[in-house]
Amino acid sequence: MGAGRLYAAVAAGGFRRYATYRAATLAGVFTNTVFGVVLVYTYLALWDERPHLGGYDQAQAVTYVWLGQCLYATLAIQGGGFEKDLMERIRTGDIAVDLYRPADLQLWCLASDFGRSMFQLLGRGVIPFVFGSLFFPMALPTDVTSWAALLVSLLLAILVSFGIRYLAALSVFWLMDGTGISQATMILGIFCSGMVLPLNAFPGALGDIVRVLPWAAQLQMPADVLMGKTAPLHAYAFQATWAVVLLTAGRLMQSAATRRVVVQGG
Repeated sequence: MGAGRLYAAVAAGGFRRYATYRAATLAGVFTNTVFGVVLVYTYLALWDERPHLGGYDQAQAVTYVWLGQCLYATLAIQGGGFEKDLMERIRTGDIAVDLYRPADLQLWCLASDFGRSMFQLLGRGVIPFVFGSLFFPMALPTDVTSWAALLVSLLLAILVSFGIRYLAALSVFWLMDGTGISQATMILGIFCSGMVLPLNAFPGALGDIVRVLPWAAQLQMPADVLMGKTAPLHAYAFQATWAVVLLTAGRLMQSAATRRVVVQGG
C-alpha cells in the first residue's frame, strides 16, 4: 500500500471510529445547541450594552457563537482527540510498538485526527449551526466564494489544532503523566481560541497578545473569513505560518524524544 493510501485508510478509520458512538454524538449535538442558545442570549445582552464590541454587530456576534459551537468538537478545543490515547501509550510504554510501525508517527496521528475532525464537523457541528441559522439572525454570506474561503480556513485550523495537541502529547515523554498538560491545554484552548469571547473584543495589550497566538487560528480567523472581517489570504498566511511552526516543532520534539528518552515500561 502506498503512503497516500495508507494515511487515507487511517483517516477513514478515524472517521468510522467516532461514527460508532451515536449516543455520544447525539448528546454532543444537544449540548452544543443548548450552550449555543445560552451564549447567544448572553452575547445579545452584552452587545445591547456595548454595540459593535470587537467590530461586530449583533448578527455577527450570533454568527460567531454558532460557528464556535460548530467547531468546538471539530477542533477538539477542549481536548478529546488523538492526544489522549497517545499520552496513555507514551505513559505505559506501548508507544514503542507505534515507533516500530513502517509509518511516520506524526502523519499517522494527523491522519487519524483528520478523520475524527471530519466526523465531528459533519456529525456534531453542522446541526447546531443550522439550528442557529434558523432561529437567530446571523450574518451569513450568500456567495459560494465566501463559503469556499471558510473551508480552506477550517482545514488550516485543523492543522494548527493538531500541532498544538501533538506537542502537548509528546511532552509526556518527559513529564511521565499527561494530566497536568491536558488541563493546561484545555484552559488555554478555551480562553485563547475565543470560545468564551471573540479575541477582537479583548482589551489593550491582552488583546494584542492573544490575537497573535496560534489559538487565534482556530476560531477567530475562520469566523472573520466567514463574515468578511479579514482578507482570506491574510488569514491563510497567519494560519499556515503557525501550522508550519507547530508541525516542525512537533517533528523536532518527536525526534528528540525517540532518540534520547527511555520509553517507559522497558
